[in-house]
Amino acid sequence: MVKINIGVPVYNVEAYLRECLDSIMNQTFKDFEVIMVDDGSTDNSFNICQEYVARDNRFKLIHQENKGLAGARNTCLKHMKGEYITWIDSDDVVDDNYLERLLEVQEKTSADIIRCVRKYIRDGNVYFINGYEDVFINEDGIFDLSLEMALENGLSNYLGTIEFWGELIPRRLYKGVSLSQGIIYEDQGNKFKLYFQSKKNVMVLEQLYSYRIRKDGIMGTQKKGKSILKESLKNLKMCIYNWNKLMYYVDIANYRVEEMRDSYMRELDNLPARVNLSGEDRVEYIKQQLISRNKSYVDIGVDKINSIEEGLL
Repeated sequence: MVKINIGVPVYNVEAYLRECLDSIMNQTFKDFEVIMVDDGSTDNSFNICQEYVARDNRFKLIHQENKGLAGARNTCLKHMKGEYITWIDSDDVVDDNYLERLLEVQEKTSADIIRCVRKYIRDGNVYFINGYEDVFINEDGIFDLSLEMALENGLSNYLGTIEFWGELIPRRLYKGVSLSQGIIYEDQGNKFKLYFQSKKNVMVLEQLYSYRIRKDGIMGTQKKGKSILKESLKNLKMCIYNWNKLMYYVDIANYRVEEMRDSYMRELDNLPARVNLSGEDRVEYIKQQLISRNKSYVDIGVDKINSIEEGLL
């Protein structure tokens, strides 16, 4: 049995794909298998994947009609047989010792979830993040990441606790887990399924994973005119849908429920600006619809946002 399965969902990333796959081929730890799922790409991504399959028998390729990122991850999971799973997005890059270091930490700590710190790639430049070491003082650069800390970080995601990429997790934790297809930002609503099954989680203060920020990605797509509002409202709806799931997990864990609810309401107040809604009147209208009468999170769901969207478009 292979030690580590690497899941790489692929969709229209021909400009970045080779850099990603090369970083995987260059890993100092060699006992891995890559499951690439081409999710109906319309560019040259599928052919690039085929090149790596021909070069290295550890690379496997599956093609499917477009199902979105969660659908591609679900297909990856069906074909993974290794002891551990890690995810690398197809436009991102990992350091040569990414797998080796995460596995070393797992063997040292016996943790279920081992996460590393991310750095950023933007316009061809790499940006390191300063400040983690000042907040989390630890001689060996490893600190325990409790369920409570992960929940508290779920809204701001300062530590990246809601994302699947950038960490090593035993495959057994994924048993029975299916990711929500047709939902953007699907990490937010699904990651805590794993936290509730894990016994110990740690974070490594080494920036081993390079996350690419690009204008044509899910987080950076720009549209014009009326479609800006429509896309922004869709993003708003999905954020709230996933944050409602987070609050559900907070309730199950009985972790600072009232404080987390207050934080959630503050985030809702700032959310219209975060999803790039333009027009002061529209922003204010949506804000008031969301937080009027101090409604609890269970009352602020997809149906409410649907009605707002229908009223504006």
